Amino acid sequence: MLGRTANDLFWMARYMERAENMARLLEVGHRLSLLPHEDGGQEWRSTLQSAGCEASYIASHDTFETREVVDYLLFDKSNPSSVYCCLSTARRNGRAQRTAITREMWESLNGAWIEFSRSASENVASDALPALFDRIRDRSALFRGALLNTILRNDTFYFTQLGTFLERADNTARILDVKYYVLLPQNELVGGGLDSAQWAAMLRSVSAHRSFRWVYRDAFKPWHIADFLILNPQMPRSLHSCYAEIMQALSGLSQSYGLETSCQALAGTMLSRLKMLDMPGIFQAGLHEFLRDFISDNSRLAYEIAAAYHFND
Repeated sequence: MLGRTANDLFWMARYMERAENMARLLEVGHRLSLLPHEDGGQEWRSTLQSAGCEASYIASHDTFETREVVDYLLFDKSNPSSVYCCLSTARRNGRAQRTAITREMWESLNGAWIEFSRSASENVASDALPALFDRIRDRSALFRGALLNTILRNDTFYFTQLGTFLERADNTARILDVKYYVLLPQNELVGGGLDSAQWAAMLRSVSAHRSFRWVYRDAFKPWHIADFLILNPQMPRSLHSCYAEIMQALSGLSQSYGLETSCQALAGTMLSRLKMLDMPGIFQAGLHEFLRDFISDNSRLAYEIAAAYHFND
């Protein structure tokens, strides 16, 4: 496969995943903004931090008003991580590789863009936002279902899998890091009413609220939530689960091309580490430090994949 084709497929899947993740983050921010707080803008600041958009937002905005943050993360064409730009880029990449993807995949991409671009021209009321977030997630799920159910298990599939799960792992790590160091109330005991509402909202942002209750039947506890989102291989958005999928995709590419690369070794090292770690060890070394290093290594893996498969050639 040409490097340009691999690059387009990788980023097509990555931007579709990012659009869904952005909708999830916005839903959490919207839920938390409705709770009583001394600092009304803190929830939206943490949302921007999780999305990696805080600096660019502050450069063009003075306050963290709900309408301004939502518009920036949903519709702003100058923000490359806005849902508008994510869907536009995913569609453009899919169109460039129209012959490499199935009809169902293209129709889901094109339909998502057409539907959302119509919403972008409307003045979306606050009470209509939850429904819009649901539609974005539904469109992403439709694309994911089309991919899994129609594409051959060849290099096209493997590159889209890499884009999806590298983006998903990055998102989970960022949400968890920001929750621990920004969202946690300073003047309320862990386990209090406000704290429980925040934990519940954060779990919903990764579709983990009900499944967490199946695994842990007691109240929300930070170490249980961290274990669930980092080390639990059954949770499809955990770091462990994402890297198991990444390794499968890289192994598939290795078999297809008859060549092992440095990115496969790096991903294997990261997965082995996640298998060997436990939460006491992570907390003792520092959760923030662990997540910061993971995000950095995840970015390095994406760079090595691009180099190994000549994305820029």
